[in-house]
Amino acid sequence: MAIFKNPADLLKALIRFDTSNPPGNEKECILFIKKIFDKNGFETSLYAQNERRPNLIARLKGRGSAPPFLMYGHVDVVPAKDDGWKYPPFEGALADDYLWGRGALDMKGGIAMMISALLRTKEEGVKPSGDIIFSALSDEESGGNAGAKYLVENHPGQFEHVKYAIGEFGGFPVFVGKKRLYLIQIGEKQICWIKGKVTGRSGHAAHRIKDSAAAKLGRMLSTLGKKRLSVHIPKITRDMVTAMADNLPLHQAFFLKFLLNPLFTNLCIDMLGERGDLFDPLFHHNANVTIINGGEKINVVPSEIHFQIDGRILPGYQPDDLISEIKHLTKVDMDLEVARYEPCSSEIDLTHFEMLADILREKDPGCIPIPFLMPAMTGARFFSRLGIQTYGFTPMNLPKGFEFAKLVHSENERIPVRCLEFGTQAIFSLIQRLNG
Repeated sequence: MAIFKNPADLLKALIRFDTSNPPGNEKECILFIKKIFDKNGFETSLYAQNERRPNLIARLKGRGSAPPFLMYGHVDVVPAKDDGWKYPPFEGALADDYLWGRGALDMKGGIAMMISALLRTKEEGVKPSGDIIFSALSDEESGGNAGAKYLVENHPGQFEHVKYAIGEFGGFPVFVGKKRLYLIQIGEKQICWIKGKVTGRSGHAAHRIKDSAAAKLGRMLSTLGKKRLSVHIPKITRDMVTAMADNLPLHQAFFLKFLLNPLFTNLCIDMLGERGDLFDPLFHHNANVTIINGGEKINVVPSEIHFQIDGRILPGYQPDDLISEIKHLTKVDMDLEVARYEPCSSEIDLTHFEMLADILREKDPGCIPIPFLMPAMTGARFFSRLGIQTYGFTPMNLPKGFEFAKLVHSENERIPVRCLEFGTQAIFSLIQRLNG
């Protein structure tokens, strides 16, 4: 009998490993997962840039008549303080039909689903057409240098012939009236971190200093806080909105179609209120100033101030496009330099999308699967360098009113227990279908 076949029990155990990143310390959690696979007859191996932060690859051998298929996720989590939590964030409390704790949604819950589905596959003697590769990764929350990036750059042979994968996030509903639109991630925005500098007049703080660096920075921050960057409608966004419109009542479909007209996009987003938060990053590059450094003495107006921008670029665009838009919008003279840019392919392969959609329709009859652009970043950007198309597929039949986006990285992060079994069954169905 496979141990930890129940995904809720497995998730509870995973949450109890404090893998807060920084610093990560994912080793004990990774070794725990490795032990489970070892005891159940999987081939396993560890690869590490840092011995405290290994990455696991477990392989379920197939018949060799199809290419391997990859399932992956990260075990590190963002830090959590006890303040404001109903239950301690690393206790793994089971209460009110929820499993509470840091990582329940992002993304130890998805890891538990994948592992449980693979254990069922092994236990029931299912022999996939091709190998199923599972990878538990470190360091996703701080950029992936010791995780997916390290594996792709240093051990690409472990993913030889892999063309498709599942990872975070997707397969959860957004409710529009009585409709349940299940979002399946097929692409994501590109990360573009920028270092910036503004300069201005310096002098004694006892005097009024016109056109100081601080004043320029203030104008820039105020503009970025009040105004959006330019509207763009990449194909992936157009396909997502069109799919939604095709499955909604006429008046809602008519409204959504106006989103695809650049003249009305921002007006429509504003009219949607809080729901507009879902659409806004799908039509715009994003630029948020997150770090500011300047000045050495309280009585001296500094001549320069340095800052950093967390930028997210839509598929098909480049860092120069973002920098040009920031300068054009703010009309502030500043130096901007790309500190880190990680592209993600804008070429989307939908080969397995309909299969994943069918699984969701089978598990939740009447639901409507929709292709989805992830506004944040995942490990998919690294695996895309190897020609691997990732689908965000950690299915959750979330109840109406459950605020998924607001709970990720927040206090009282939790997942309905029913979602863990739902996701496990869906991923097991995926394995069965890959088996033909």
